[in-house]
Amino acid sequence: MSDSRLPASRLEELRIDRAVAPRARASRWILWVASAVVGLAIVFGVWFSSNQAAPVTTAAATPASTVASDGAGSGSLLDASGYVVARRQATVSSKITGKLVDVLVEEGQHINAGQILARLDNTNASAALAQAQAFAGQAEAGLNAAEVALSDAQPSSTRSEEQFRKGLTSAETVEAARSSFNARKMAVLVAQQSVAVSHAAVNVAKQNLDDTIVRAPFAGVVTVKAAEPGEMVSPAATGGFTRTGICTIVDMDSLEVEVDVAEAFISRVQPGLPVTVRLNAYADWEIPAKVLTVIPTADRAKATVKVRVAFDTKDPRIVPEMGARVSFRGEAGAAALKAP
Repeated sequence: MSDSRLPASRLEELRIDRAVAPRARASRWILWVASAVVGLAIVFGVWFSSNQAAPVTTAAATPASTVASDGAGSGSLLDASGYVVARRQATVSSKITGKLVDVLVEEGQHINAGQILARLDNTNASAALAQAQAFAGQAEAGLNAAEVALSDAQPSSTRSEEQFRKGLTSAETVEAARSSFNARKMAVLVAQQSVAVSHAAVNVAKQNLDDTIVRAPFAGVVTVKAAEPGEMVSPAATGGFTRTGICTIVDMDSLEVEVDVAEAFISRVQPGLPVTVRLNAYADWEIPAKVLTVIPTADRAKATVKVRVAFDTKDPRIVPEMGARVSFRGEAGAAALKAP
């Protein structure tokens, strides 16, 4: 029978070391705590960096608006934004429908009042004038014939009257001579009216011929060239490829600024009030101006009233449709600001 007891060396291998197990558990706890501390440090660093970053602000584009000022320092009563506009501008077209043969202007060109801008084909107009002049000549010839017939009939009528008084002719002969004279007299009147009508037709034909030449209605600068030689133009839209305008002319001396002022501040604005205009294109340039008029109506959608501002001096740098900022100033403005 064999001995079932294990050797002492084998028993030592199976014994659990009570001192080593707590040390392993303690190491694991230390590792967990260290990981938590590192995670908290990372989170705190991210939070601190985001709080220390400079705030970023964005400026949104806003429509034309009115900003009230307290009037201190700069003397500005209120500020408003608007645009430079021309009170006098025109899209020039022809008075008749026709084909362009010449366009004598370009964008940016300075023109004078009455200057020729374009020419239309005048073939038909010239032919119509020649025809009207021929009819006028025919009417004048008819008048001459009627006047000759009248002058021939007058002696005969006078002679018949004398013979009738002397009893040398009958009453029927006198009446016949008198009727012939009156008829020729009326023929002269009809011929005179025919001549007047023919002369009027000649004037119409001349005007139609003159209308083939397009002239500037006033002095200014060409801002738009809308047609070229060979195109059809007409004073009214007729469809197809017919142009209704040849060019656009702007009177630069009529430039002004139109701004929208909020209804709440319109009582502070009066005609003649001095203002300062700054163009968006020249932000550092202060242009003296004054209030020209306040349009006596409001825009219910925007709750604003339109104000026209006139420049004190003209400058070629000021062009239509430029954005502008207007500062209403002056003693009159300060008084209006203090008013209840």
